[in-house]
Amino acid sequence: MLLKNKLQRIKSFLKSNNILTSEEECYCYAEDSSNIIKSEKKPEVVVFAETIEDVRNIIKYAYENEIPIVSRGAGTNMVGSCISDNGGIVLNFSKMNKILEINKIDMTAIVQPGVVLGDLKNAVDNAGLFFPPDPSNYEVSTIGGAIAQSSGGAMGLKYGTTKDYILSLKVITSNGELITLGSKTSKNSSGYHLAELMVGSEGTLAVIVEATLRLIPKPKIQMSVFAYFDDIDNGSSAATKITANGILPAAIDFMDKNSIRTVESYAKCGLNTCMEILLLVTLDGEEDSVISQTELVKKILQQSGASDIITSKNNEESTKIWNARRSSFASTTRLAPDVVTDDIIVPRSNFSKMVKYCRDIAHKYDLNMCMVGHAGDGNIHPQIALNLESEDEFRRYMSAKAEIYDKVISLGGTISAEHGIGLEKKSYLQEAVDSSAINYMKMIKKIFDPKNILNPGKIF
Repeated sequence: MLLKNKLQRIKSFLKSNNILTSEEECYCYAEDSSNIIKSEKKPEVVVFAETIEDVRNIIKYAYENEIPIVSRGAGTNMVGSCISDNGGIVLNFSKMNKILEINKIDMTAIVQPGVVLGDLKNAVDNAGLFFPPDPSNYEVSTIGGAIAQSSGGAMGLKYGTTKDYILSLKVITSNGELITLGSKTSKNSSGYHLAELMVGSEGTLAVIVEATLRLIPKPKIQMSVFAYFDDIDNGSSAATKITANGILPAAIDFMDKNSIRTVESYAKCGLNTCMEILLLVTLDGEEDSVISQTELVKKILQQSGASDIITSKNNEESTKIWNARRSSFASTTRLAPDVVTDDIIVPRSNFSKMVKYCRDIAHKYDLNMCMVGHAGDGNIHPQIALNLESEDEFRRYMSAKAEIYDKVISLGGTISAEHGIGLEKKSYLQEAVDSSAINYMKMIKKIFDPKNILNPGKIF
């Protein structure tokens, strides 16, 4: 590796306070929020870009010297996408964090990749508009990471995920070329949709330096209904009955009994810890429509066997319980030295089967599993608390994971809904994706990144 010998070159086009080289500093950027995959190598340098020209210079340098380069936002992804397992350069975007424009007429926002999603959502809300994607970590995660991982969230049921709000991207290719993909218009049928190709590519094809996002009108009101069930079958099937009755809530999430107990122990939200499952249903839109749909949802929940139904009286009450749901991962970290979370999805019609199967697998392998997820679209997040240094626990976990993936695929689902593949899931990709499709993906990677310097070793 030539990086150490040519550090002066980097110092010539970056400010000195934007370069980290000490072992301790680089170690902080060697990992991300995934727990299983540990990096054997640290990045040799961490650089903070402030401008598009900074990014171009860094990537040109990496291309000329064939040095691996890993783009990084907040490092909150769960699949090892930010791990620097090949050493090289970490390109950090935390200083490219400006909202460049919010256009109320065109209903668009132009942002840099380091913009925190929570800040973006608040700024758009203040402008009277709405940016729906809401991954659970949106208060700290960045838009660049959301695009790279094709993030989703609870509101994906009604509004879609990050991919549905990308109009145009400015990216730097592996040889340092700046190109614009897509347009700022709401419609575009001019050639291949290369901007969409970047969504979910995990920084393996090009580096995003600017995004033009689609915004939508802000819903007039929002109401939430929370329903407890003492039977997991009734609770999980109730979620599918709501959509089957022609109602499309903004979100239908769930927490199983173990998750309810774990969160309540941590957050003290007043959750009923005796119940098997909690459904969180949020409806939004015009006032008359939301009120009538809320009553119909309550009726469906009651007919489905709900033991207790609570309608939020105000936003504060609704936010309190939704924050409890969002804190599930943090709560689970208190149960064991490590927590691994997954991201499986099945068709809505098979959601109940998959929830029960995960529960049975946890019992089979004696694993402490807390289940949460987006019941409305069949997306389940099993969160397993364990000690990864225990060979026995790790073996049981890996066996359970393989069986869960097999079941997901047999039910018509796939192994990742909104977290990506990264390092952790790449060995399972061939089970979930057609082998010919994977070959075409690899050819696309070769075209965009012939020297394999952009986040190498991820996905494939």
